[in-house]
Amino acid sequence: MKYIDLHVHSNASDGTYAPSQLVEYALQKKLSAFALTDHDTISGIESAIQSSKNTFVTVIPGVELSTTYHSKDVHILGLFIDYTSEWLINQLNELNNLRSKRNVLMCELLSKEGFDISISKLHEKFGDTVITRAHFARYLLDKGYTTSMKEAFDKYIDKGGPCYVPKVKCTPKQAIDIIKKAGGVPILAHPLLYHFSNEELEELIIFLKNNGLEGIEAIYSLNEGKDEENMLGLAKKYNLKITGGSDFHGSNKPDIDLGVGKGNLRIPFSLLEQFTLS
Repeated sequence: MKYIDLHVHSNASDGTYAPSQLVEYALQKKLSAFALTDHDTISGIESAIQSSKNTFVTVIPGVELSTTYHSKDVHILGLFIDYTSEWLINQLNELNNLRSKRNVLMCELLSKEGFDISISKLHEKFGDTVITRAHFARYLLDKGYTTSMKEAFDKYIDKGGPCYVPKVKCTPKQAIDIIKKAGGVPILAHPLLYHFSNEELEELIIFLKNNGLEGIEAIYSLNEGKDEENMLGLAKKYNLKITGGSDFHGSNKPDIDLGVGKGNLRIPFSLLEQFTLS
């Protein structure tokens, strides 16, 4: 049986594998396809696609957009996007300009805490990438300021911490519109990570479906018990496509592996038939 992974990050955002390395690793894991879904950027897709030529791995162009819904972060995946679209590139650049302003403020707050950190130092360490809070956490860890990335988040840069700055995000409708205008398929990412009640989650799905949502990431690394069964039920109830992903980030999430999550994740290749037949 052939398997895929429709939620993967590279070092173009907050993963640690270069796009070409992801292709090599996918080959090792015997995956037939994976979607590169970096946060607010498509800069790694061309490299991944070029690296996949003359291999049995298909790279699906994607993106993950952060939105705000009822004061909570809600992520929308875009699969099968036209990553060459100038319009899409401009939209993502606008989102990243907002992220950059937030990062400057976070650096200022961390500097006041006594840490030697700046935007230039972050780019010197991580290269020309979209800087996320994971990069801040990795920087603090590697500099010896914290003993783990978790400690960096908990003590400094997570919500409620002294150096946390909220990110200005687009609305779910705006994210869905961006994805659809770029020829993509909008998917609700990891629906159970938002910790909504069952009723609230269903309200979210109805709201998103009414605004153009086409799928739900029902198969996910952190699902437990009947989580997957329940998400598959919601997908069926609201006539949504089913996707699945590991949310692989390399060493930034060391307990999550490509294609298999925590070891028991399997995403069948047959899910892609929903997209080819629609």
